[in-house]
Amino acid sequence: MRDFDMDKMACGLCVEPGHFTLEERPVPSEAPDGWVLVDIAAVGLCGTDYHIFEGKHPFLAYPRVIGHELSGHIVNGPDAGELVVINPYLSCGTCRACRRGKPNCCTAIEVLGVHRDGGMCKRIAVPRANLYPATGLTAQQAAMVEFLAIGAHAVARSGVGEGDLVLVAGAGPIGLGTALFARLAGAKVHLLDRSAARLALMADKFGFTDTHRVGEDILTGEAAEGFDAVFDATGNATAIEAGFPLVAHGGSTILVSVVKDDITFKDSEFHKRESRIIGSRNALAEDFQRVMQAIRDGHVPTDAIASEIVPLSELPNRFASLVEDREHLIKVLVSP
Repeated sequence: MRDFDMDKMACGLCVEPGHFTLEERPVPSEAPDGWVLVDIAAVGLCGTDYHIFEGKHPFLAYPRVIGHELSGHIVNGPDAGELVVINPYLSCGTCRACRRGKPNCCTAIEVLGVHRDGGMCKRIAVPRANLYPATGLTAQQAAMVEFLAIGAHAVARSGVGEGDLVLVAGAGPIGLGTALFARLAGAKVHLLDRSAARLALMADKFGFTDTHRVGEDILTGEAAEGFDAVFDATGNATAIEAGFPLVAHGGSTILVSVVKDDITFKDSEFHKRESRIIGSRNALAEDFQRVMQAIRDGHVPTDAIASEIVPLSELPNRFASLVEDREHLIKVLVSP
């Protein structure tokens, strides 16, 4: 990679599906009122980023600077130098959802790295209200908070607790975060995935030994009557539909992943179970705080989560192979 001018920065840009490159842009030197400049310290690669690369994200227009799992140091103001977690969800503050305390599903939401350019670069400007002090965390841990908050929010939405039997479908990072916080809530957690290698990782690194391959008979033993909550983190419409019959009577399906497709279910089966279908989108400030405290308390094994740290300069040559190898990776972090 060529050197960039001191007043310019390399930005990780997905130009179109399958084409990721570095583009030179000016380093921001000013921020609007109420916004703060942040020097990015670490960026997590998310399933969303992989879907962007593959052309599978339903809310994205190309080209786009990616990166929404972010930590950084405040550049200006009284808190200059402080390490922060960046909440990448920019809400309007005035719509009905925002007025009811649900900015995570704001009608005009803009997510960094999806609806507007993200943080795969040296410096960005973000609203001050979207910064949370990362006290006691490393830069790499702070960059993991957002994706873990997705799972923490889904668990909070579900209401699962002590003694509940839970199935998490999809053992990727979002599924892992969901499983970790369901277990912290007191639930008994089973995992479902098509990859034996990924399930082995979940068992070996995180102690989730109740695992199932897609196609196996799951409704046996303690799960013979179904699961109190089935969380879908697959991003696959067929998998979502296959999860409905796994819900116990009185149970819930929680859709954590997002798909472009229509989802269908048999109404008589849905009604006889008195089922609930719960959508879970993004996360709230309290979810971010819950995750940070769990990390500080040692309840989240971040060393086991971090698979590799990749310099941004190497990412254009690595992106395609990381997408292909994600079955064996948990969380790749990028250093800008």
